[in-house]
Amino acid sequence: MDRIRAPAVFSQRKRQKGLHSPNLSCNYEIKFHKLVIFIMQRKMGMTRRTFLMELARRKGFRVESELSDSVTHIVAENNSYPEVLDWLRGQAVGDSSRFELLDISWLTACMEAGRPVDSEMKYHLVGQDQSPPLSTAESEVPSFIASKVSQYSCQRKTTLNNYNKNFTDALEIMAENYEFKENEIFCLEFLRAASVLKFLPFAVTRMKDIQGLPCMGDRVRDVIEEIIEEGESSRAKEVLNDERYKSFKQFTSVFGVGVKTSEKWYRMGLRTVQEAKADKTLKLSKMQRAGFLYYEDLVSCVSKAEADAVSLIVKNTVCKFLPDALVTITGGFRRGKKIGHDIDFLITNPGPREDDELLHKGLLLYCDTIESTFVRDQLPSRKVDAMDNFQKCFAILKLYQPGVDNSSYNTSKNFDVAEVKDWKAIRVDLVITPFEQYPYALLGWTGSRQFGRDLRRYAFHERKMILDNHALYDRRKRIFLKAGSEEEIFAHLGLDYVEPWERNA
Repeated sequence: MDRIRAPAVFSQRKRQKGLHSPNLSCNYEIKFHKLVIFIMQRKMGMTRRTFLMELARRKGFRVESELSDSVTHIVAENNSYPEVLDWLRGQAVGDSSRFELLDISWLTACMEAGRPVDSEMKYHLVGQDQSPPLSTAESEVPSFIASKVSQYSCQRKTTLNNYNKNFTDALEIMAENYEFKENEIFCLEFLRAASVLKFLPFAVTRMKDIQGLPCMGDRVRDVIEEIIEEGESSRAKEVLNDERYKSFKQFTSVFGVGVKTSEKWYRMGLRTVQEAKADKTLKLSKMQRAGFLYYEDLVSCVSKAEADAVSLIVKNTVCKFLPDALVTITGGFRRGKKIGHDIDFLITNPGPREDDELLHKGLLLYCDTIESTFVRDQLPSRKVDAMDNFQKCFAILKLYQPGVDNSSYNTSKNFDVAEVKDWKAIRVDLVITPFEQYPYALLGWTGSRQFGRDLRRYAFHERKMILDNHALYDRRKRIFLKAGSEEEIFAHLGLDYVEPWERNA
């Protein structure tokens, strides 16, 4: 039914945009006369294009509202080189060689520099150096067989090179909204589709590009189709503007607050983190109080440099107690990410079980220690999102940053007194695992979350095995399968080994 009504919705949106077109006649001083910029609206949307045009004009650039003979540089966002050529054909342009066809990142670099920057290779559109000139036949999408793409992300090598971010961002917004509504089926539907699109070695530009791919249900296809036609998803936009979604997004950003607590606070009439902080009737857990106390630090991104600094602190401290201990950073940083919101460490010791007391040495600013509940020879959990039974510590560590002014941080009990400080509070998870279970724990804690889900689903449905962060159990042979490395676990499952940086599903 949604698909039948869609054209009417689209046409209404276009009429509204036409009625509210902003006045672009403002006069700005042109500082750079040698280049004339035209910004393509396709896949960008009118609002963003208008903003970028005005910004560039204020910086002294000449920006044309319409494509004309005077244009020297065409800037596009989320468009491949063949796609821009195709658009130019539709504008009856006979020779594209007179234009510099550049990615939006070039314009962004110009804005930051306050002047034109060289149009280096890195600013060229995807496929520009391989594509034929405009006068030849239309370029084709790289050779790719959709039917051979597995539904399981553990059979796909997914790096951080996401050519379809405009689609995956929208799908992940939809998934998060359903997660807040505790609708697991719809949430996973959008997450699995986003995972497939992240794997693709090319940018999707037409519905034909996703034909035959797994996990592309009607709801997913509707979102993709609208982004292709309109440059954005009205459904994702509605979610971003939804009061409940915005409140849950804020509440769950607080350390120790999940969907259940967010639902409770929302029903109480609370809408923002500030309102929750000010409400004296809330019964906060120790973790939630720490979450509010260090909120500004914890919601900011953790850089790779900060992760490395914390890693050094953790390793040096652990080795004072356990000289032979192995400390490994896991999570997104092990998968090659440059930023994150917390840092996960896996700690194991090949010697005697002296690690049981490690988390009780008083190492951190704040910690919430959970004791191990693992029972020897217990079967792995069948739940794809099951929490493991290792001893672990959800903690906040103080990282000193000499010369850094973080004056926005509140230290008072009532969150109303600001203090200048030279350190940053950083979320750290420490997980203690027995040495024999270390490979399974490393695989599970490295992620990504979707990769781990699919690995467990694949083990259960395709190999008749049960996998979790502790062990791998063969249901047919009724035996536990030992492994000394991640590679051996993949081998037990009959899978090609996937490197950590290829697990960004």
